[in-house]
Amino acid sequence: MTPDYASLPTEQPHPDRPELDCMSPLAIATLLSAEERRANDAIEAVLPAIADAAGLATQSLREGGRLIYVGAGTSGRLGVLDASEMGPTFGADEGQVVGLIAGGATALTEAVEGAEDYADAGRSNILALDPQPEDCVVGISMSGTARYVAGALAAARGSRVLLTASAASPIEADVRIVLDLGPEALAGSTRLKGGSATKTVLNMLSTAAMAGSGAVYGPWMVRVRPTNRKLRDRAERMVATLASIDRERAAELLVRAGDDVRVAVLMARGEPDAEHARARLDAHGGNLREALA
Repeated sequence: MTPDYASLPTEQPHPDRPELDCMSPLAIATLLSAEERRANDAIEAVLPAIADAAGLATQSLREGGRLIYVGAGTSGRLGVLDASEMGPTFGADEGQVVGLIAGGATALTEAVEGAEDYADAGRSNILALDPQPEDCVVGISMSGTARYVAGALAAARGSRVLLTASAASPIEADVRIVLDLGPEALAGSTRLKGGSATKTVLNMLSTAAMAGSGAVYGPWMVRVRPTNRKLRDRAERMVATLASIDRERAAELLVRAGDDVRVAVLMARGEPDAEHARARLDAHGGNLREALA
């Protein structure tokens, strides 16, 4: 059944009917800034649902499952973006957080907008990942009508989350995060506050899931991969701070620990070598706080 697109919140004209083509750059920027504040308010209003979804994602990672984002257009690009940042930020294993976008890799840099209309493609993309009961699949569709997302969620075997701006979306999920964003300043362009809200919610989901699965200690990303000078400096500072040692000693231990901040901290706290420190860490599921207790 074809959705009544004209009735969708994301397709409505803005109530103020801004004449964007007649407005100055400052006026447009001021309008969009005000719209972003509405996006923040919409997120605040659904924090319990976001927390429920984050709980499912955390449980998935703890059980060895995956966090899988699925979307089309802007939604898909933002999912892929968040997934791509989990390795360097949290030391996530390859494939632990996955982003699927309608139209495949081409759609990341070129418009393949028609791809969102095919549920079979979403289903096939999920099945290609060999879905498991431990996975958490997050479907992202601001309009709530993307058949690609519906097909993907229907094929999922684990928990299912829908992030949308349409309360009337027929897409089924275990947890629904419905953002009351109202019309965009540019009718239908959910790359605006819809995109901003999506990025913020995905940040919340992935950060909470990684924190809950041992990739974080306090405010520190202790599984960071020091692959450049900035990240190595950060890793050394973390070791020095968490172990209460000087930077020179921290740098030495980090090298001996194979660039694993957690292992270096455990060595500074009494483990005789990296082998013993890693064994202790592994015994606590990679959780530094538990290993230090």
